[in-house]
Amino acid sequence: MIRVLIADDQEMVRHNLRRILDSAPDVRVVGEAADGVAAVERARVLRPDVVLVDIRMPRRDGLAVTGELAGPDVPDPLRVVVITTFGLDEYVYAALRNGACGFLLKRSGPTLLIEGVRAAAAGEMLVSPELTVRLLRHLTRQRPADGDVLTDRELAVARLVARARTNAEIAAELFVTPGTVKTHLANIQRKTGARNRVAIAAWVWETGNAD
Repeated sequence: MIRVLIADDQEMVRHNLRRILDSAPDVRVVGEAADGVAAVERARVLRPDVVLVDIRMPRRDGLAVTGELAGPDVPDPLRVVVITTFGLDEYVYAALRNGACGFLLKRSGPTLLIEGVRAAAAGEMLVSPELTVRLLRHLTRQRPADGDVLTDRELAVARLVARARTNAEIAAELFVTPGTVKTHLANIQRKTGARNRVAIAAWVWETGNAD
């Protein structure tokens, strides 16, 4: 069972998110918070599998909450998915830099919300499709000029990451184990300088290795 904490300052939004998530057989909402300070406090006490955080909240905004719960300096980070009405690029970039493992627009619908929570719980990343192209243009890390640095198998894995495949789907498509996929991903990140799956996808597209 995936345990979820919802942080949003609007009671009706929290109610709707709880209703959607509780409809999934493998997801259970274990708590709610109406502001950023309460979100951090409740998350540290409850230690949920996934924290859903709205961007605009009183006392502390969702970007700050994300950094406190999932940032690169946090010794025991939680998995945070940012949900918002606003698809502004600066919000997306800041959320991912602060450690978020997903960014979803509230209008994306129930199916994507549930899949975003499942992806986060599994250590994957999900971003609303309409934001993906913009992310791929900007979230590149230091990288070589071409794909020669990767082995053929690593490049195949990177291409599937760019197509939003999960580790399990990549393993099935390439006839390898999920553990092998994780090893390839670690090698890809080391060789390309990508910090996460979104940056791997950006590397693939911007170096012309998508095909």
